[in-house]
Amino acid sequence: MEFLFNHNVQFYLLAYLLGGIPFGLILAKVFAGVNITASGSGSIGATNVLRVVKETNPSLAKKLGIATLALDALKGILVVLAAKYFEMSESVQWMVAVLAVMGHCFSPYLWFEGGKGVATGMGVMAVMLPIPTAIALVVWGVAAKTIRISSLSSMLGLAALVIASFILKPDLFHAPVVFIAFILFYKHIPNFVRLFQGEEKQVA
Repeated sequence: MEFLFNHNVQFYLLAYLLGGIPFGLILAKVFAGVNITASGSGSIGATNVLRVVKETNPSLAKKLGIATLALDALKGILVVLAAKYFEMSESVQWMVAVLAVMGHCFSPYLWFEGGKGVATGMGVMAVMLPIPTAIALVVWGVAAKTIRISSLSSMLGLAALVIASFILKPDLFHAPVVFIAFILFYKHIPNFVRLFQGEEKQVA
């Protein structure tokens, strides 16, 4: 058990455990009395919070959706900022970023189920790659306004981030960026299936 006293390992555990906190599930249960994992897409993210809560309490749905989005992003931001504050190496910072996203997508509190990872992914990327993330958010915002399909908009933003990172940071070791992108893409496969079947709903 000595490895638990290693600072790097402690940060890895913190990142995974903090990333796994299902804020969307908690907020929806506490303030709207609904279990979002049993409705809609079953995801714990902001989009499913918005859709499920809107069925019973439209006035509350948007507030809880925004709160979920902010908290999911914030848990990624905080854990990476903590690694930077304690002057962890860049490789450790990237591992912390990866584990925060994995915690959200495969939460230890939900039997390794979880959300799509977009907000937490953008949170960690905002710290590690601020300019590519800003570009991604612009692409996501334009797509969200025009297409109004959350999953497709998110993936377009993700693609923009990966491409921008390769262009603007050619010397960066891109494996963590690609790995995070792969996790997010993998978690969106059911959305793509529904999209091709014409069943993926627009966000009103």
